[in-house]
Amino acid sequence: MSSSTERGTNGASGPAYLRIAASLRERIGEGEFVPGQNLPPERELCGQFGVSRMTARHALTVLEREGIVVRDVTRGTLVAEPRLELRLGSFSHELERIGRQPSAELLSARQVLPRGAVADGLGIAPQQRVVELRRLRRSDNEIVALETTFYREDLVPGFLDQDLTGSLWDVLNHEYGMRLKRSEAKLQVLPMVSVTAKDLQVREGSECLHLLRRTFDESGRCIEYAEDVYRADRVSLVIERDIES
Repeated sequence: MSSSTERGTNGASGPAYLRIAASLRERIGEGEFVPGQNLPPERELCGQFGVSRMTARHALTVLEREGIVVRDVTRGTLVAEPRLELRLGSFSHELERIGRQPSAELLSARQVLPRGAVADGLGIAPQQRVVELRRLRRSDNEIVALETTFYREDLVPGFLDQDLTGSLWDVLNHEYGMRLKRSEAKLQVLPMVSVTAKDLQVREGSECLHLLRRTFDESGRCIEYAEDVYRADRVSLVIERDIES
């Protein structure tokens, strides 16, 4: 039978793989399976639900895409740790708010001429140099994001000599007296390209949260333009805004 017509042990109709995924999701939510624990293997799910191995595999794929489980060639299918819920803002400050330890690994730091999108985002001419930083961000030593951040070189002289392994907003505040006022962002869910997947140590094509972000100071200048890539299986972004009456 196909996965769209198979019936499980409870006799309910509908796509079998979705019913299996729903059942496992519920059991995980109720604590029957906890983070780090293996789910039953595919052959066992086949017996429990009376379905083919392909259907059982499809159900696990659904849960993997949702970030509820992780699949490992040697260890099987395990319940994932809950996603980190982060608000738009300082990565370091957000992790500290939820009791996690943030860290940053500096992959590259250089002065460059900006691409068109970067120049437009910062509101500068293409021939005006910028500082570009690429950093891996970790939560309790787990890699969860790749940040590429740009600053106008004329606004942050000597920036590459600063400690760039912590909160960059703290550096802007303490070393350059900048008061950051607001951020705006565009969020997309995209498949991860090979280079980024390698940096984040995930499979190529895995879903990522791609965030284009701009941060402004009190005078309305764009101080920071950033392209952030988060692991969609490990991070949820909470976007908050006031509603105008």
